[in-house]
Amino acid sequence: MLIIKNATIHTMANENFQNGMVLIEDGKIISVGSNFEAPKTAQVIDAHGGFLMPGMIDAHCHVGMWENAMGFEGSDGNEAVDPVTPHLRAIDAINPVDKCFREALEAGITTVATGPGSANVIGGTFVTMKTHGRRIDDMIIDPCTAMKVAFGENPKRVYNSQKKSPSTRMATAAILREHLIKAKNYVEKQEKALENKEKAPEYDMKLEALAKVIRREIPLKAHAHRADDILTAVRISKEFNVEISLEHCTEGHLIADYLKEENLKAIIVGPTLSDRSKIELQNLTFETPSLLNKAGLKVAIMTDHPVIPLQYLPICAALAAREGMDEEEALRSITINAAKALSIDNKVGSIEPGKNADIVIYNGHPFDLRNKVKFVMINGQVIKNEL
Repeated sequence: MLIIKNATIHTMANENFQNGMVLIEDGKIISVGSNFEAPKTAQVIDAHGGFLMPGMIDAHCHVGMWENAMGFEGSDGNEAVDPVTPHLRAIDAINPVDKCFREALEAGITTVATGPGSANVIGGTFVTMKTHGRRIDDMIIDPCTAMKVAFGENPKRVYNSQKKSPSTRMATAAILREHLIKAKNYVEKQEKALENKEKAPEYDMKLEALAKVIRREIPLKAHAHRADDILTAVRISKEFNVEISLEHCTEGHLIADYLKEENLKAIIVGPTLSDRSKIELQNLTFETPSLLNKAGLKVAIMTDHPVIPLQYLPICAALAAREGMDEEEALRSITINAAKALSIDNKVGSIEPGKNADIVIYNGHPFDLRNKVKFVMINGQVIKNEL
């Protein structure tokens, strides 16, 4: 048993504590508050007034898929020879000993969603994982978090260069629809086979992966920057009654009123700390999270690592706060909002009893770039302690 005392606690659960305490046992948070009795046998860590918050969460990156300081040998995020690869799984490509995991962990990022890139219309499944460990199987929270799909420039560029479809936005949408229809038919045949095994469809690895989307077991994780691509993604999700998480959402602020009308699983904004490297990024701005939030939408902020190095996630949130986002909401965008976007808010994202003891302590406010992470705990294990 361990207790952290003398902390300025931001729980991300609508209650903060000055001179607060957190009690931890068996990797879980047991109690949090200002004054409560702790067992005398508990190990004590003095935060010295430091800013204590939940471990930060990046809801969309590619860490371990494109390895640090490597070219082709460490590039395992896009199987860019077939625009439809739903059967690919990020868990089979991630290198957990990539240096970037350690850098992220020491900066206070304890959980990430990582997976395929956006070369393909359907790219494969993302995983949600902790950033500490040497074996991927021990780090996984959810091995199949979402199905990556992509709209806009990337699939067009990749397959136009190969003289293949899609080379237009029409084809991207048509290819996605075609395979969702196939998956829907596949699921219907499986359901009929529950009463008559002779009606069971022949096993299809791609359709089996997409069946999880049709059954609403996982959402589509939809890469879309431009406003029209965002709305196409929403349109298709409604046609097939599937859940969708909007990723990047660069021009989301231009259609915030329309997005407010939709029952979206999540809006994950970024990478914004980057240049306008292509046409669909011409309206890139750190005002996007603020404008979406002010329209009544819950926003998570992402790095898209390695586009932005993962350890700079809190800087992205700080810049969003500078451009008008409520400071506490900006903190939520890299903690509890990100956890909700990934459907893991029952485990991480806030300092509450029963949740994983993933805890970060700064020596000051995390949005002051002069301050540093002094303490990191993940699953109750102290990883870094410079208090």
